[in-house]
Order: sequence, then C-alpha cells, then structure tokens
Amino acid sequence: MQQAALETPDFAQQLRDDIAANRVQLPTLPEVALQVREAVESENSSAAEVADMVTRDPALTARLLQVANSPLYRGRVAIDNVQMAITRMGLQLVKNLVISLAMKQMFQATSEALDRMFREVWQDSVEVAAIARVLATDLPGLSPEQAMLAGLVHNIGALPVLTKLDLDLGFEADKQTVVRLVDEVGPSLGQEMLTQWQFAEEVARVPVECLDLRRERAEADYADLVLVARLEHLATHARLDDATCPMRWPEYSAFARVGIETEVTVLEMEGPAEQIAEVRELLNG
Repeated sequence: MQQAALETPDFAQQLRDDIAANRVQLPTLPEVALQVREAVESENSSAAEVADMVTRDPALTARLLQVANSPLYRGRVAIDNVQMAITRMGLQLVKNLVISLAMKQMFQATSEALDRMFREVWQDSVEVAAIARVLATDLPGLSPEQAMLAGLVHNIGALPVLTKLDLDLGFEADKQTVVRLVDEVGPSLGQEMLTQWQFAEEVARVPVECLDLRRERAEADYADLVLVARLEHLATHARLDDATCPMRWPEYSAFARVGIETEVTVLEMEGPAEQIAEVRELLNG
C-alpha cells in the first residue's frame, strides 16, 4: 500500500472493500458467548442449562469461578461449580461476565507486530473497562457489568484497522499514522461491528459517542461512563493532549452526570483504586 493510500478516506474505503471481499476478517464473538447470550435473552433458560453451556469451555469455567469467588462477588460460602455461581449472581450478570471474559479470545494476532499492537489495545480497553465498572456502581439504572463490557469494546474497531495495516505494510507505517487511522476509522467500524453482533444499542453506540466530549443528555449512560473512564486512564498515563482533550474537565458535563470530582483521578482514590485493580486482574486472567 502506498503512503497516499493511508489518507483516512482512501484507507477506510479500502478496508471496507477488503472486509466485504473477506480479505480482512472481522473478529467474531466466541461461540460460548453467543450461546449464553441467546439462552439468557430467550428468558426460558435455567441456571443449569446455562451452566452446561459454560462448562463446555474449561478455561472459561475456571475464569468464571475465579470471578465468582473474587472480592467483587463472593459471598460467605465459596463457590465450587458454575451452576452455583449462576444461581448466586443471576443470569443477566453472568451473561455480561461471560461475554467480557471471552472477549480476550478475539485479540489473537497472526504476526508479532500485530500481537504487540493487539496487546496494547487490550490493555487500554481493560483499564477503561475497570474504571467504567467502578464508576457505575453508584449510578442507578446502570449495570456495572454492562459498563465493564462497554469499556472493553469501546475500541474494538481498532482490530480490523490494525489487521489491514499489518497485512499491507507489516506496520512499516509510522506510529503517528497508525494512531490516526485507528482514531479516525476505528470508532464507526466498531459501532458497526457491535450492531452486527446484536449488542444492546446503548453499548453499540459507545465507540462513537464516548469520543464526543461535549455530548449532552439528562442522565448518565454507558457512553458517559466510558468517556470519563477513558480520560481518567489517559490522564493517569500522561497521554492527554490538547487534541484528545481540548478543554478542562469541569467543562465536560459527563463528569457531573457520572458524579465524579475533576480535581483528582479515580485511580488516586484508595477505595476505587483497589476495586479497579481487582477488575483489571480478573479481566487479564
């Protein structure tokens, strides 16, 4: 691919053409996640039936039991089987956890360079997901697990962008160009992917709307949570600049809707920081 083709409109069109022709494969949700989601949303499945689906995947079974016995979810009695975990936590919560835990399987690369880039995207997504989950715990009407899932998928559109760059250039493009293409092409592609996967609309629109720093609405939603979580994460790692965040945080109404003081980052608060670390550990396995 010539450097001229790395201009955003040309690259975006070529990527969509490649996807349509199956030259670039979009990632798909793992089968167990699809089965569990379909079963739970049918409203006819029992905890035993969902447990049977989960236990067909030994790695996922181990992860779910680890989560169920973690400080975030454990009760007085240790959980030693999936059905007990589902009964205690509920089908809806388990559905979101299964999808979140299975999400890492999609970050499988075909080259060392792509693997390195995928790991960076995954770790950023984990950090945003962990912060979003903690922020959601005090907001009525918003599910912490749904917030965590929204954080995990907020940059999912980066995967096909990076895959195409690797196929065409082997990442010979400079870092600035890679970041620009991910930022400019990834969000809309991510929203399309989540819509295709039949994610709830409130989550599917997160990749685009979490970047709208001036968005206004009456009450906080998942895009607000991810917007705030993303800025908190970038600030903690000294990655904010005028292009990413052109105004002072108090000027962004999402912070007020989420109920976050802007003078200190969430990761500097002892209680939330501990919870964020726990979520981070769970998602990374």
